[in-house]
Amino acid sequence: MSEFSSPPFSRQRQRNIFTGGFRGTKPSVPTSFDALEAEAKAVMSQEAFAYVAGGAGTGSTIDANRKIFNQYKIHPRMLRNVSQIDTSVQLFDTLLPAPFMLAPIGVLEMAHPQADLAVAQAAAAEQIPFIFSSQASVDMETCAQTMGAAPPWFQLYWSKNNELVKNFVKRAEQCGCQAIVLTLDTTMLGWRPQDLDLAYLPFLHAKGIAQYTSDPVFRKMVEEGEEPNDDQKITLQAIRNLVKMSRDYPGSFWTNFSTKRPLKAVKTFIDTYSRPSLTWDELSYLRDLTPLPILLKGILDPEDAQKAVNQGMDGIIVSNHGGRQVDGAVSALEMLPKIADKVGSETTVLFDSGIRSGSDILKALALGADSVLIGRPYVYGLALNGLDGVRKVIQNFRADFELNMGLSGCKNIQEITANNILGDNISS
Repeated sequence: MSEFSSPPFSRQRQRNIFTGGFRGTKPSVPTSFDALEAEAKAVMSQEAFAYVAGGAGTGSTIDANRKIFNQYKIHPRMLRNVSQIDTSVQLFDTLLPAPFMLAPIGVLEMAHPQADLAVAQAAAAEQIPFIFSSQASVDMETCAQTMGAAPPWFQLYWSKNNELVKNFVKRAEQCGCQAIVLTLDTTMLGWRPQDLDLAYLPFLHAKGIAQYTSDPVFRKMVEEGEEPNDDQKITLQAIRNLVKMSRDYPGSFWTNFSTKRPLKAVKTFIDTYSRPSLTWDELSYLRDLTPLPILLKGILDPEDAQKAVNQGMDGIIVSNHGGRQVDGAVSALEMLPKIADKVGSETTVLFDSGIRSGSDILKALALGADSVLIGRPYVYGLALNGLDGVRKVIQNFRADFELNMGLSGCKNIQEITANNILGDNISS
């Protein structure tokens, strides 16, 4: 048993909720995903909710991510003495209290003013890893200072400027990040009707670029770059946007407004943000930059997973970006067991896309994942109640997972296997 082995965490979580109800207090953050999403939608701006909840095209990949979970059925076993349950998992050199972490999600300022900082503080309080996004609203150094014993990771988008890539990795090392997650599936933005119909891309409003504006390499690129195009039609809305950007952008409002520095930074970001020409051969450059574990996020094919191992990567994240990139793509869960069978003995396999409950985590682990990433649910918790909202979402997932684990007859993570949990229904 690990240091996290104890009478069930879920027992205390349920007790807190029910005793609160006895005193007349209901949970500030719903425990069901549907209710959580509905309440978050009611408090978020139309643009913010569309950006977080939306998917590519018709949304068929989002639907596929959820439908596949229902095709796998848990097969509970009885009388296994689950009075003590150990939900801890070892990832690389760190023992974690539960087999999930917070996924990298950009532009969190659209959900709550404290954005990534509130999420980092919540993750620290619950000892859950938080993967800092390249598209964060608060720089990694500020967030890392609040993480305490909880391990931060850093998610990297490979830009067109290798010096910027190099400096991002250097900064991640210096602020204590324990792994680098390279996202592969967003070298171009997917076709997202929810955002397109609102004609809203947050990056054009200088949102979600804090990792860049805090970076000396990027700031040098801004100073040396071309001036914004003054031929564009000037509208009242454009002026309003520039005023807001000048207030939010680092530095003096009047300097920012008069020099249009935020517009110049946005142009520089758009010009360098991603690199569609990236190939497998170039992964050696990243491997040479850092001794930190490197995981490739967006893997959906066993052969690609094997290539990652061959290129010296330490792990993969089976993901279709939560259905945000390719309309009609394979679901992440249907590919998980195939990929785990291919490389699971050689590398760490994480899972992302569609996790909405504790039973989802249980199924993903049974199908070969070492841990999972939670995304949209914690953003909705952030929107509802900031730091405390994220903490409640984490606590609810941990309690829900632990209950499903114990009620299925498992005392520890090692007992969660396809044979023990899914029985004879492991083929989809």
